[in-house]
Amino acid sequence: MSENKKASISRRTLLGAFAATAITATPVYSKAFGFLKGAGDVRRLRMHSGRTGEKIDMIYWIEGEYISEALDEVNFFMRDWRQNSAIGMDTRTIDIMAASHNLMDATEPYLLLSGYRSPKTNALLRSRSGGVAKNSLHMKGQAADLRLSSRSVGQIARAAASCSAGGVGRYSRSNFVHMDCGPIRTWGR
Repeated sequence: MSENKKASISRRTLLGAFAATAITATPVYSKAFGFLKGAGDVRRLRMHSGRTGEKIDMIYWIEGEYISEALDEVNFFMRDWRQNSAIGMDTRTIDIMAASHNLMDATEPYLLLSGYRSPKTNALLRSRSGGVAKNSLHMKGQAADLRLSSRSVGQIARAAASCSAGGVGRYSRSNFVHMDCGPIRTWGR
């Protein structure tokens, strides 16, 4: 029994090491995917930021466990770039994003328009637009605004809404979808 446990722990440690180092697609990561086949349930998040130029391709959850080092990288990636401040993103929102991406069978990474927003940034954006909530879930690390050039706003919103796990806003004129882990609701067109 202790041999089984020991083998399981070392495999998990190895998988965690792969996930923690996969910020961008590297030759090591591309080989790791073959190893991960049959390894159990895996959750992955792929995004890029037009604001910072950064990319992330991250396995953040394996066989029922979040990988803390991977979540740290996701939190940094989804930071408020205007204030260069980060917060622990709610894993429920990350899960909604990943599940929606999988449902669409998309290979293209999300374009992250907005993840965490500091109160200062939220106030700035609110002064410029009527569509920014005063108590936005972005300020709690519970929301993301995303775009895929290969999918319509409607397709992305339907995928997110089918998760029945939070709020989904369609912003067709601005070509993005808002996803959050708040109460289940939809808005926009």
